Amino acid sequence: MDNIIELEHVDAGYPDAVILKDVSFSVARGEVFVLLGGSGCGKTTIMRHLTGLNPILAGKLTVAGLEWGPKTRDTLFRKIGVMYQSGALFGSMTCLDNVLLPLEEFARMKASERRERAMACLEAVEMADAARKMPSEISGGMRKRAAIARALALDPEVLFLDEPSAGLDPITSCALDDLILKLKDETKKTFVVVTHELPSIFKIADRAAMFDKARQGMIALGSPQELKERSDDPFVRKFFNRGEVYG
Repeated sequence: MDNIIELEHVDAGYPDAVILKDVSFSVARGEVFVLLGGSGCGKTTIMRHLTGLNPILAGKLTVAGLEWGPKTRDTLFRKIGVMYQSGALFGSMTCLDNVLLPLEEFARMKASERRERAMACLEAVEMADAARKMPSEISGGMRKRAAIARALALDPEVLFLDEPSAGLDPITSCALDDLILKLKDETKKTFVVVTHELPSIFKIADRAAMFDKARQGMIALGSPQELKERSDDPFVRKFFNRGEVYG
């Protein structure tokens, strides 16, 4: 498979603080790729670079064949969709209006076509019945589904999901994992997911990259099963073997 994301010797962080040094990895088109590690390890920082919210400090970052930079920023924003940890829906708008928003801003469609597209996205995440409901009227899991529908609205090549299971009960979390796999199979899109939930990691990830705060870098790369069974790094082994039931 060809790579849709490539990081080459990237230093990640902020102007006054380097969080990760010399990070290199690629994400294959159509896979679910998980970023993981302990608190403060830099996985959210990497996500901010991948989604264009912050520029990298050094190295090269390519998404969908284009290198992130001021000249490509607007084009690349059309190629990605993002679901933030809280869902980040606008509370004064219905679920349908939240999904319609990026279409109204960026899509050259008739109003009827935008509405049809938005409803199709809600149907894809099994939220069509909640189209007219406000975010305050639905559960946390439903808000995340609606946020994924909004991320799908402009038909991006890559979807970034930030802690999709955070704050959800095990049953709802499992259902969201099933949805991610369903969307992967149906849309053939690439998913990059930040999570530290072992059940989700083993269920959805084709591969995972693990980061460590103390070493300021990426310490493992591979499938969850490979990292669990074959890693010679004590930190990686401890992380993946803390719950044998998930293996």
